[in-house]
Amino acid sequence: MAAALRRHATPVNFLAHFHLAWPDEGMVAGGLEGDYYKGALRGQLPEAIERGVRLHRAIDAYTDEHPVVASLRRDFPVGLRRYAGILIDLSFDHFLSKYWEHYCDIPLGQFNARVYSALLAQEHALSDGSRRMLARMVEHDILGLYLDWETVPASAARIGQRFRRGNPLADVGRDLAPVRARLEGAFLEFYPELRAFSASHSDRLNQTIFPPSNIAPGRKSP
Repeated sequence: MAAALRRHATPVNFLAHFHLAWPDEGMVAGGLEGDYYKGALRGQLPEAIERGVRLHRAIDAYTDEHPVVASLRRDFPVGLRRYAGILIDLSFDHFLSKYWEHYCDIPLGQFNARVYSALLAQEHALSDGSRRMLARMVEHDILGLYLDWETVPASAARIGQRFRRGNPLADVGRDLAPVRARLEGAFLEFYPELRAFSASHSDRLNQTIFPPSNIAPGRKSP
């Protein structure tokens, strides 16, 4: 998601990617690695993680091209449209947290703890960027923070600090207020379709034979 600005920003929609990959723990790890591993996938990663990266990329492409999301971008104030992808990602993780019981039988706190445990168990196979993000994620319980709406503008403001010509998202909370209800409605319309797409794509990935991994036991991925 947020493909146009991905090179400028930290990953922002962890919870959705992890939920859509669950309960395959290897694919969950790929949900994290998908924000850091670039280039073709030819067996450089452990097989399950590589499948997760493929799923992550498919989810991003599906989201970016979906008519609900495209329409939502157009509803953003003109000055924010360039950053709409990032703001949608952040907002959708908040609304996923808010409506969590509609989509998962595992309580949110328990789910987050299981994700952290699964990622830590596979830390040796993750890239440096993923491992650094995992450490911050566990230390600050990033997955748990998105239940609070204020995490959305606060995270956006931190992302904006990475831009070279000032921070265009420093006061984004005020600008998001007029589209907050629209964001919520779009999430509720879109996420069931995304879940169905992800489940179907996961099934296809699990039935596809990919080249064997080139990673020797105990060796870290690139």
